[in-house]
Amino acid sequence: MKAIRYHAFGGPDELRIDEIPVPHAGAGEIRIAVHFAGVNPSDWKRREGQYKAFEDVVFPLTVGVEASGVVDEIGDGVSGIAIGDAVFGFGTGTVAEKAILTHWAAKPTAVSFAVAAGLPVIADTATRALDEVNIATGQTLLVSGAAGGVGTAIVQLASLRGITVIGSARSSKHNYLVSLGAIPTTYGPGLQERIAQLAPMGIDAAIDVAGSGIIPELISIVGNPAHVLSVADFSAEHYGAKFSHGPPEQPEITLATIARLCADGLFKLHIEGVYPLQQTANAHRVSAEGHVTGKLVINVC
Repeated sequence: MKAIRYHAFGGPDELRIDEIPVPHAGAGEIRIAVHFAGVNPSDWKRREGQYKAFEDVVFPLTVGVEASGVVDEIGDGVSGIAIGDAVFGFGTGTVAEKAILTHWAAKPTAVSFAVAAGLPVIADTATRALDEVNIATGQTLLVSGAAGGVGTAIVQLASLRGITVIGSARSSKHNYLVSLGAIPTTYGPGLQERIAQLAPMGIDAAIDVAGSGIIPELISIVGNPAHVLSVADFSAEHYGAKFSHGPPEQPEITLATIARLCADGLFKLHIEGVYPLQQTANAHRVSAEGHVTGKLVINVC
């Protein structure tokens, strides 16, 4: 089968289409014929070697950790699913014609394969960040970098929890943020003054999605580093803030929840770009520029 792999750390030109053996589902796993795979900043950061200090990597490495598709093999001990079912979830090496999923949920009929492929990482990251930043119903949250995939999820999931969200993004994306339920503002100098006008009672917590070196300013705005969290800036803990990362927490619950919200029209994901398998490197380049609204996905079949 065809898969996107890299054989050394480096830029997007390290990505290549390799012919590799088809994997088989182990105990507790399923295999899918991949329709779409999501593109995440972690994909190109991992490819660049940014995670090598805390991840063991054996080259060559197949790209991707989330996908949607149709079940074509079921491992031992798996129940409640059948060959031919449409699913989405977390896996390994998902930018490939077939992939192993370790955690999954049924894809609602009303949700496209493209959208479903972009849901797992952002749903998990947003849920974890909201739980860890200590924000409650009736409070106000500032999201720095609110128009990307994770920001999209944080804004909507926070709003569903009864939290007021102020989101920063380029002015061209402000209408998008309003459509998600956020109060928009811009990046750059004067942020603290703009926030004071938008939230005269103060900001209760802040989440940094962009990783743009804004942690000290967010701490100043919130007033307490314990209520500032980043999902992108490794230096956050240096300032006393939190850095959230790691494997999915309660992934089946998160996937089932996001599937239900999407099916009910309570959660939306904008797909900004769809790339064929052979253009995965271009998708990585676009993602690394940091201006994506919603998500990018790879069309595998």
